[in-house]
Amino acid sequence: MSQSLSTALADFAAGTVAGQRRGATYAALAIGLSTMLIPAMTADPEGQRWWTEAALFACVIFFSWEWLVRLVHAARIGQAATYALSFQGVIDAIGALAVPLAGLAGADHATASLFAVAWLLKPIPHIAGLRQLRRVIVRESGPLASVAFLFLVVLFVAAVMIHVAERNVQPGVFGSIHASMWWAVVTLTTTGYGDVVPVTPAGRMIAAVLMISGLGVFGLWTGILATGFAAENRRHNFIQTWETLGKVPFFAALSPATLADVTSVLRRVDMRARTTIVRQGEIGDCMYFVAAGEVEVELPTKCIRLGVGSFFGELALLGTRVRTASVATVTSSTLLVLDLVDFRALMARHPQLADAIDVEARRRAHENAATDSPPQP
Repeated sequence: MSQSLSTALADFAAGTVAGQRRGATYAALAIGLSTMLIPAMTADPEGQRWWTEAALFACVIFFSWEWLVRLVHAARIGQAATYALSFQGVIDAIGALAVPLAGLAGADHATASLFAVAWLLKPIPHIAGLRQLRRVIVRESGPLASVAFLFLVVLFVAAVMIHVAERNVQPGVFGSIHASMWWAVVTLTTTGYGDVVPVTPAGRMIAAVLMISGLGVFGLWTGILATGFAAENRRHNFIQTWETLGKVPFFAALSPATLADVTSVLRRVDMRARTTIVRQGEIGDCMYFVAAGEVEVELPTKCIRLGVGSFFGELALLGTRVRTASVATVTSSTLLVLDLVDFRALMARHPQLADAIDVEARRRAHENAATDSPPQP
């Protein structure tokens, strides 16, 4: 019994039942947030108190149990401190302790339940896009910090200038640096509440320059993040394609430099089973390599199945560009796509690759001719 419990705890903590665990976590999260929202939407909040307290208590028990299970498992493998100080560990601790600590501090039920908002942090470690954002921010931290410093410089300079220009005319709103800084923040971020407006020509000139500067500062931030995301996506796609390419025997003999060149022009496509890839009679503009799964070539007199390492569609690029057969996936498959323009450039740079594809194409054409079958696409 003890061994089974230990195995179950290890499975839960290590993530071997990640699907069920996340489903339970998200269900508890939805229930917990409902304890915050539903009473505020009803005419009789006190009438809903009994079940909101019960639901809140159940969620606290679940998140506390989840945290303790992971902590115990980490302690058993000698990584308790590592887990406790990790991002996942800190979020788990906040999720388990936020509401109970608020209650112990003397907050009433309505106030303590508001701390359930901390449970919104629970999905963060599992969202790939947020992990990507973190990597982008870390890589671009220098340029982002430089723009942030520029933002502060413009903010303080504008606050001082508007204070000097408007303090005698509007002492109630520009009579102090603090009030002027509030106006500068609102204007620099182009929020423009309109509650404080300069009236002197100098003040309006300062406001105009400040608004334009705000557009420039936030444009810089946007450009840095957009460029960082694009570079991160390219790196991610390159690594994925490189790993997939290594599974294709056809590329096994290529040198690392050639393999990197091929990887940079291939597109990785995941397709479901029984999905048509190309149709007979279409104009071909790319060829395909099978990295995982299996595809079926539908010839007039027979069907041919191609597995990992095979490629198809090259005849349309070498000849008339008309697909001579239809191809569909048999199982869920991963394909590497080489477009026509990249195909020609790649063949020119790597004649050995062109020769290998040409030899395979001639072999297939000979086999098809021997059986009176149209050539494979």
